[in-house]
Formats: sequence, C-alpha cells, structure tokens
Amino acid sequence: MDKKALYSLSYGVFLLATKSGEKANACITNTGIQVANDPTRIAISVINSNYTCELLKESGVFTLSLLDQSVSFDTIKYFGMQSGRTVDKLGDLPLPEDARGIPYMGWGACAYISGKVVSSQDLGSHTLFIAEVVDAAVLSDKEPLTYAYYQSDIKPKPAAKPTEKKIVGWRCTICNHVYEGAELPADYTCPLCGHPAEDFEPIYG
Repeated sequence: MDKKALYSLSYGVFLLATKSGEKANACITNTGIQVANDPTRIAISVINSNYTCELLKESGVFTLSLLDQSVSFDTIKYFGMQSGRTVDKLGDLPLPEDARGIPYMGWGACAYISGKVVSSQDLGSHTLFIAEVVDAAVLSDKEPLTYAYYQSDIKPKPAAKPTEKKIVGWRCTICNHVYEGAELPADYTCPLCGHPAEDFEPIYG
C-alpha cells in the first residue's frame, strides 16, 4: 500500500477545547468533519495520549474552533506542541466561552462549534468521537485553514542540514517520537500521533 495516497485527503486545522470540572485544556487536531444532519453531527479524532482526549472522555462536551489562514505558527505551536499535563494552556488567556463555559479561539478562527458526544470508538492510537452540534457561530469571513496551507505557508521550513554532522535519527515535531536511523522512509508514519515523514526533523550525532 502506498501511504502517500492518503496525503491527498483534505484536512482542516482546528483547536479542540474541553472542560471537566475545574480542569480545562485544548489541543490542535486536523480531523473534524460533519457526518450527519437532523440532528447535525460531527466527528472528531483525538490522540489517546493527549490530555484533551482524557478530559473529553470525562466531560463529553467540547468546542471546536475552525482556525483561519491568519493564525500564527506560534499559536499552533503553543496549543499543539506542549502538553496540558505540564502547562496550563488556558489559564491566563482571555478566551471567550460558549454557554457551558468551554473556551474557544477569540482570534485566528473563522467559526466555532459546540458539541456534545453521543458515541465514541477507540481506534488504537486515537479515539473517534461522534457528537451532536448544540451551538455554532461564524467569527469572521476569513478563509478556513487547511492542513495543506499550514504545511506550505505557515509552518516554518526546516533549517539547512549541517554538513559536518551525521544524522543518527529523526524526531517527530508533533509528539517527539524518535525514529532511530540515518534515513527516514518517505512513507513513514509516526506510530504515536500518526503524522507523516514530513513532520520529522533530523537528529544529528
């Protein structure tokens, strides 16, 4: 199977936030689609090891902010490249909240959706949540951010490889999983977060 065929699937980039009791967290995800009408339902997929996934399983409620093309890499890095288990991502941020007190993006987003989980399925690395949409609002008329646009226009390009050192491994820039070896297969997929080889950076020895 040529896994590169899957790269042609169209993805968005979203901020998923949830709150369980007094605990709240948010993370970046690229899997969110509408799957039904009447009632309107969406599906989101979250990495099982994420703190947000743990809280969502407890609470069953969330907001999904649809990021737009004006969002900065620093914002995506802040929410997507550190763990809510060690950093309070939402503590000092003046984010708006939906009717249930769950925060959503007040900048860099063109819309948000409030959802209530009606079913879930453990997929191994991720959990798939099916949720009924209980509220939604348009926040701006800016173009929604796609994963392809993020890769081409927002994500910084890797620095030139130094010639005096040898590559001894590759590190996933999303979850820090390390692949040992000088050459990373072009069709390699991170076993932890599912991201492709293009999201790995070299480790020099």
